[in-house]
This record gives sequence, structure tokens and C-alpha cells, in this order.
Amino acid sequence: MSTSHAIRHVRITPIAFRDPPLLNAAGIHEPWALRSIIEIETAAGLVGINESYGDLPMLEALAKAAPALQGLSPWSLNEMEARVRALVTPPKQTTSEFLTQQVSLAPGTHVSKTVAKVISAFEVAMMDLQGQMANAPVVDLLGGAARDRVPYSAYLFYKYAEHIEKPYAPDAWGEALKPEQLVAQARRMIDQYGFQSIKLKAGALPPEQEAAGILALAQAFPGTPLRIDPNGNWTVETSLKIVQQLHGVLEYYEDPAPRLDGMAAVARECDVPLATNMVVTDFAEFRRNADMGCPVKIVLSDHHYWGGLRATQQLSMLCRTFDLGLSMHSNSHLGISLVAMTHLCASVPLLTYACDTHYPWQDEEIVTGGRLKFENGSLRVPTGPGLGVTIDREALARLHDNYLRCGIRNRDDLGQMKKYDPAFTGVQPRF
Repeated sequence: MSTSHAIRHVRITPIAFRDPPLLNAAGIHEPWALRSIIEIETAAGLVGINESYGDLPMLEALAKAAPALQGLSPWSLNEMEARVRALVTPPKQTTSEFLTQQVSLAPGTHVSKTVAKVISAFEVAMMDLQGQMANAPVVDLLGGAARDRVPYSAYLFYKYAEHIEKPYAPDAWGEALKPEQLVAQARRMIDQYGFQSIKLKAGALPPEQEAAGILALAQAFPGTPLRIDPNGNWTVETSLKIVQQLHGVLEYYEDPAPRLDGMAAVARECDVPLATNMVVTDFAEFRRNADMGCPVKIVLSDHHYWGGLRATQQLSMLCRTFDLGLSMHSNSHLGISLVAMTHLCASVPLLTYACDTHYPWQDEEIVTGGRLKFENGSLRVPTGPGLGVTIDREALARLHDNYLRCGIRNRDDLGQMKKYDPAFTGVQPRF
């Protein structure tokens, strides 16, 4: 390897951007979402970029592992993984802690995912470098494009009109607590982005009310594939009752009940395929699902905590082997993360359903040229070298300043919800 291609520096910049008051099973989104921007620079001055989680434990893990990349070739992904694993070891967990995390809203925050998250954060930036060096898009480094565009789904939320602290003006989407408000939200999102399917984040309001929302969407958008995601906040009994009310309406049923045992109990009496991003979140959990006869039929992957782009390709092969569907999970993110996800999805022949994305809920951006453009609900796969996007330095400085001023260092949907309802416990399943 030429010394000019060796990695000489890794920069981690925490950022924050505005997030609406979106309701979920754990509570409500805080006014600011946290992310980190990773830049890996070679001795020749090439810079590979990525976007990942930005909570304090993640920043600490990235900072701990970053020095190990110095002197590595951008092509040395296996060595990078070995060095990260040697440096970043998650703390041991008690059984009660593990079970609690199994029903957590955000698997990506599990300490058990720390190593995989750091590997993914560095892998994507190193592959961005590889693409620049080879003058090829990341999708080609992953084997080539199985499709030239990737479909995404409208991602609806029940929400309040504004945050209780009112750090900025009410967001443009307004309140959505009633079925007619939900339909209006969907219509606006579909008109603006052209999405061909709809997902509803549930588990926040009484289940009957959320079922009414899905039925209203089915009436307003006949023939459009619909999904509902209570994030494990319903009991098995409630899950079965609601799916009966939604007979013939759902494309798939995402995480209605907590834990894999709960999902299996639902699957035994439900003819709608079950999907998850909560109970099959790594290869060990995939094996347990397989050992139980695959009650979960659709895995919603996320390269941020599965261990990267290549690991997700391995997951795709397993899904094909076990005749399971595959799609992608999302969290609050900006364009770098969305582009990495798009390259990955384009490289995977097995992509059974349109992917999730929170992107319409963000109004800021960090990539040069501003917001990414959807066409009929899909994103074209960038054809430029690497990820095909670069960082807008003014935007990076502005969003980093947001981070310094916002006062948030760890996502806390429960704590935020207690500002609205002090009696809210967040205990799952709630309904």
C-alpha cells in the first residue's frame, strides 16, 4: 500500500438538528436529534465520510477506537474490525438488563450493539474512500447494483403540534392525533415525495384509536400497502384483537408484541406476516428465530447496528436461505446515512419491501446541494465515486453549534414525555 493512501486522521463531529414532537411507544421525540459525522482522512488528503448515532456513549466509543485506524489502508476492513473489537468492549449485562433491552424502542442504543455500531461507522467512511480511490460508487464495491433506485415508504407518526418547551415555531406538519389528521399527513407526504406505501408508528395511543387510523388510511388510499408498528407495546391478546380488526388491510405487522416469544405467540394465530427491527437485530437473534421456526417472516435491517454494509449483505443471504423477507429500518437521519442505505439496498437482490425513512421529518441537511430528491417514492442510486455526496462545511458548523447549545447528550423519549404527563412510565407492553 502506498503511504499516501494510509489513514492519518479520524474526525468525529457531533451534530444536532430539529426534530418534531413525534409520539411513540417510549414517549415522544425531544426537540433535537443527535448524530455524529465521521471523516476519515488519508495522507494524500482524501476524506471518506459517514453519519451515525450521536449519543454520548457512541461518541465515547468512536473516540476510543479512532486512533486504531491510523496507518491502515482504507481497504483493510477486516483489520479495522479486529482493532475495534479489541478496543471497544461493551460492559457485561445482567439477565434483567438484557431482557429490558429486548423490548426497548431503539435496538441501536443497546450496549450490546456498540462494537457493531462503531465498525459500521468506520466501514462506510472507509468504503467511501475506496470508491474515491477506485473511481467507483459504493454500490459497485458491494457487487454492483441490482436496481438503479430504491423505494421508500411514507412513515407516519401521531404527533403534537409543537414541543412543550417551544424552542422553535410549530413544525409545518401540525397536529396528528385523529384519523382525519393522519390521512392529511399521509396525503401531504405522498404528494410531496410520491411514496407508494405507508407505515404508521403506533403504540402511542389506545390501540382501537390507532386501528381506526389504519382503516381511515385504507379508505383514503385504496390499494396502497399499509403497515403498523406498535414497537412491542401491545400484549399478545391486544395484538390479535387489533389484527382481526385490520383483516385484509395490512401488508405486514411490525413488532406488535414484545420479545420473540411474544411475536411467536402472535404468529401462531395470525395470517399476516410479522416483521421486526426489535427482536431480530443481530445474527444470534436470527438463529433463535430460525430455531423457533421463523415466527418473524420479515427482517427490517439497519446497517448502523447490524455491523455495516457487508454484514447486511450476509444477512440478506440468510434471509434468502430461510425464505424470509428483507427491508430496512430507519431512525432520525440526514442525507449521508440515507445515501449509504441507498447504496446498500441497491446492492441487495433480495429487497422485498419499500424501506423506512424518517427523512421527511427533518428539514435540515448536511450534504452539499441540500435535501435529497425522491422520485415516485424512490431515491436514485448515486453514480459518483464513493457515496457520491460531500459535506457542506457551513451546514456542518451550524449543526455542530446546535449540538453545543441544545443541551441534549442522550436520547430520552421517556424523560421528554414526562414533561407532558408526569405519570407516564413507559413500561411495555402498555396496552
